[in-house]
Amino acid sequence: MEAVAVAASWALLPPRTKVLLLPLLLLVASLTPHASSADGVRYDYKAYTECKGHPEPALYNGGILRWAKKIKDFRTADEGNYSPSFVLYNMSAATVYSFSCWVKFDGPATVHVKAKILSLDNGESQCLGTALVRNDCWSFLKGGFTLSSASQTSVLFFQTASPNASMVSIRSASLQPFSPEQWSQHREDRIELIRKRFVNVHVSDSSGGRVVGAKIAVHQMSRDFPFGSAISKTILGNKPYQDWFSKRFNAAVFENELKWYATEPSPGKEDYALADQLLQFVQSTDAVARGHNIFWEDPKYTPWWVKNLTGADQLRAAVAGRIESLLSRYKGDFVHWDVSNEMLHFDFYESRLGRNATAEFFRTAKRADPLATLFLNDFNVVEVCDDISSSADSYVSRLRQLADAGVTFEGIGLEGHFGKPNIPYVRAVLDKLGTLRLPVWLTEIDISSALDRNTQAAYLEEVLREGFAHPSVDGIMLWTAMDANASCYQMCLTDGSFVNLPAGDVVDRLLGEWQTKEVLGATNDRGSFNFSAFLGEYKLSVSYLNSSAEGTFSLARSDDTKHITIRLSP
Repeated sequence: MEAVAVAASWALLPPRTKVLLLPLLLLVASLTPHASSADGVRYDYKAYTECKGHPEPALYNGGILRWAKKIKDFRTADEGNYSPSFVLYNMSAATVYSFSCWVKFDGPATVHVKAKILSLDNGESQCLGTALVRNDCWSFLKGGFTLSSASQTSVLFFQTASPNASMVSIRSASLQPFSPEQWSQHREDRIELIRKRFVNVHVSDSSGGRVVGAKIAVHQMSRDFPFGSAISKTILGNKPYQDWFSKRFNAAVFENELKWYATEPSPGKEDYALADQLLQFVQSTDAVARGHNIFWEDPKYTPWWVKNLTGADQLRAAVAGRIESLLSRYKGDFVHWDVSNEMLHFDFYESRLGRNATAEFFRTAKRADPLATLFLNDFNVVEVCDDISSSADSYVSRLRQLADAGVTFEGIGLEGHFGKPNIPYVRAVLDKLGTLRLPVWLTEIDISSALDRNTQAAYLEEVLREGFAHPSVDGIMLWTAMDANASCYQMCLTDGSFVNLPAGDVVDRLLGEWQTKEVLGATNDRGSFNFSAFLGEYKLSVSYLNSSAEGTFSLARSDDTKHITIRLSP
């Protein structure tokens, strides 16, 4: 009966994904579903970006794939070759699935391999992870997925982007289910570990004796984690907007005002007036500012006159002038510079100046502003799985190419323009990029305007919680600058009167969660008071009888407890 049911479900598939049934049907009758519980299993952040001679052991000891049956040669009618695949039963829409494996193939030098999950109930498939795979070593593929609806029978399979790739080999495959509660708890546990720190306040009297019962008051003055938003010229002179922004954010990025087409709309006619005013406002709030961007590889956003330059020498002189003008003017003012924006998708400058043009941009920028952290910045790295131009491995490969040209890399920018986010895939990508030990920033977070505001808010919350909880993420920027007509690129946080929309409520709620506003207590019989607090700057007040003391302290990221000793004067 089971084989008949599978065959009936299979018939529902659209023509493009018709499957050759015989290999599956020979196996499916013998398959028996196995239950598995993820109780007590912790998420494994392990990932690899180097190609290895031998695969590492499977994460989670293989998870539920320990009981799955393999199909040796699973193929459909659409493009790409397929590989060993796994048949899975009773997949839940309420479950978060984390997938990983090691991949190798017999074919051309390198090829992108996608892992996909196909529901035989409704014919829906989705990409759950990618890897840039070689034929002489094993590459690590990590991803994940949630299903839009429960699936009685599913197939997890692999697709290559090259018709010339032959057999794909899979080793150490693992699929680990987590309940939504487990996934959320893992995030909260990680936040406690990486965004907070234990503090021990020791209070003594003038002779060094313990003071029992001293009153302690701790107030957070500023946050350590940079959380900010894009702004534009519309905030200038707009006090309600300025007050709303400065009350919440400790980081800012200019939406368009630093881009080349804005600062030099005609050759030699530079205009930094708006950028200067925006920088003055940001500095008045004690926020940090990201520099976005020096160059944009997309020709659509390249100044018209730059596109009309004839010959490489003219273009080379223009880009040298751009770097010198911009970074000499703002040396030390911006903590980051997005040197080459969206170069995984476009190549305006490299196609005209050669493959080493970007490397020269980085070297010149570093000489001009040695203290700024230099970033690449691109889209679809965490947003989608199907864009192989900007997969995690594509990003890493490009970084290594530039490193080979002498560039010392300092930061990874991930834009984050989401539709419906695949949260386990987001975490897996951050795991892989985190192996590079570079600062990772989510630089332009928003949710598509095609979705209603409540859905935008729900998805935004998931993305922000995932980013804040990940150990590789050093900062988050929202792409929510408000234009003159109270509109935004995709998602606004407020209406035109600065009353929160649902997305703004999410931001306020999370900012409230992620700070330690006040801690009150008293020293114990050892003269100590212990607490845990979010990283940042604090004011400490201690009082006992007629004695008191005040001071400030900083909580920076560390595994060690912060010890503070206070000696009260009589």
